[in-house]
Amino acid sequence: MRPTRDDERGIADSGVLKRSSILGQLLNGYDDAIQALSAARRVLVTTHVRPDGDALGSTTALLLALRAKAVAADLLTLSPVPSKYAFVLADAGVEARQIAKDLPPDFSLDAYDTFVSVDTGTWSQLPGLEPHVERFTGRKVVIDHHLTQGDWADVMLVVKDAAAAGEIVADLIERWGVPLTPPMAQALYVALVSDTGWFQFSSTRPGTLRLAARLLEAGVDNDRVYQLLYQNERPQRIALQTRGQSTLELLADNRVAVMTIAAADFAATGGTVNDTEGVVNYPLQVRTVQVSVLLTQPPEGGPVRISFRSKGQIDVAQFAEQFGGGGHARAAGAKFTGTLDAAKATVMERLLQTLA
Repeated sequence: MRPTRDDERGIADSGVLKRSSILGQLLNGYDDAIQALSAARRVLVTTHVRPDGDALGSTTALLLALRAKAVAADLLTLSPVPSKYAFVLADAGVEARQIAKDLPPDFSLDAYDTFVSVDTGTWSQLPGLEPHVERFTGRKVVIDHHLTQGDWADVMLVVKDAAAAGEIVADLIERWGVPLTPPMAQALYVALVSDTGWFQFSSTRPGTLRLAARLLEAGVDNDRVYQLLYQNERPQRIALQTRGQSTLELLADNRVAVMTIAAADFAATGGTVNDTEGVVNYPLQVRTVQVSVLLTQPPEGGPVRISFRSKGQIDVAQFAEQFGGGGHARAAGAKFTGTLDAAKATVMERLLQTLA
């Protein structure tokens, strides 16, 4: 859908930005993106590692739009697609090249003339791609709604007030004159409901709901999507989330909630890192809690993953930046090199200082 007046104000206030001036003059990123994609012959579309519903819904819809414009396009995911979102790709007839862990030695962008990253513009969320993209001589495009951005793309369509990357892709598709098909509508709907908590989060705007209505009119089965996303869990996921919630601690007069999931929890339950999605939101049900933190020790090793959620009193994107992370004011993430206990102690110390 084309942005309405309140949406246009959000875009003007936010960030339709181009490489030459990340913090400078706002440009018409939609026209720039359409021009770049229209000139393309073969496009590689990707998104952040451990893709969620917004990432997969947005990339799938964009891929379908490119193909509708007779532009060859492939989808690359930098980690396996979570089983709960597999239907998004399957219903659209899209196959993704899934990277299990690291990029293979023979990985190359030579077959493409355009590279598009959706729902992220930071290298920390695109592990292994930085040297390949920096050598890439074709067009580089970012379509995103997060506050934290790198400065490497030729065209950056960044609308920080968009409720989901799916909103931006939907606007792009309409401006580009691509007919909205049922598979495209379903992918965009999954993007919307995933990043708005089924329209519960503060990022939900009038334009978000108008877009949702348009997608339903295009043939989305609301009940089916809800069941597949929220009533289709593996027992291992529930067991892992239960262990995480059992570690809940409330600090600072119950204003801060912190939970941990250790490598041993994955072994005990059979859960995966993807199964931790949403755990950090549970403590926000407590009336006094302002910030919720989840620290996860991946079973395969590597840095501790830190997820932050806020009710608005604290900008967790700004807080996460001191750990090399970022995101939204109310939802952000970061990584910590060290033990789970050290990560918890360091993050809590700084967070309590911030609250004080």
